[in-house]
Amino acid sequence: MFDDRAADAAVDRASICQIGTTRVRHDGAIDTWPTHVDPGPSSWTCTRIHGITAAAVRGAPRFADLLGRIRPLLDGHRVYQHSGFDRSAIRAACDAAGLEEPGSDWRDSVQVAHRAWPELKGNDGYGLASLKSHFRLSFRHHDAEEDARAAAEIMLLAEAGARPEEQAAAGGHGLRGTCLHSTLTAGRARRNDGARRS
Repeated sequence: MFDDRAADAAVDRASICQIGTTRVRHDGAIDTWPTHVDPGPSSWTCTRIHGITAAAVRGAPRFADLLGRIRPLLDGHRVYQHSGFDRSAIRAACDAAGLEEPGSDWRDSVQVAHRAWPELKGNDGYGLASLKSHFRLSFRHHDAEEDARAAAEIMLLAEAGARPEEQAAAGGHGLRGTCLHSTLTAGRARRNDGARRS
C-alpha cells in the first residue's frame, strides 16, 4: 500500500512531506516504512489536517533523494492507494524533480472496498475513517504509515471476504493474507529509517 501527505495538496501536489509504505509478505506479516520528506518552500496549508510542519521535516531527505529508495517497491509492482491522490502526488513530485515516474500498476483500494462491501455505499462511504469505524480498526488517521497499514488491512479483509458485522463481533482483529501491497503516504508519520514488522 502506498499513502502520502502533502504540505499544500490543493495548490501543489508535488509538496510531499511524508511517505509511508506497507508491504504484506506471503507469510502474512506486514512491514512498514515511514519517512518525512522535505518538500522545500511551501505554504503548509495542510498542516491543519496532518499536523506536519516545516520544522518537523527540517533535515529530512528531498523527494528526488528518496525516489531511488522507494522505486524498487513501485516499479513493476501492483501498488494500492486509497483514492487517486497518492499516484497524482508521486507523478507531480517526479515531474517537479525532472524524474521518470515509477512504472507501477496502480490500483485503488477504495474501488476494492466498494466491490467487497456494496452495502456501505451511503453509509459514510469508503474513506479510511468510515472503514476504520465499520471494521473497528485501530490506527491514527492522516498519518502516512498508519493510513498505509490500515489500507493494507482493508485489502486483506476484502480478500478474505470479511463482513463488517463479523469483524466487529470478532473484536476488530485484522486478517492477514498472501498479497503484496506498497503504500506511500506523504503526510504526518513518525520518521523512521528502518522497516518495522508486526
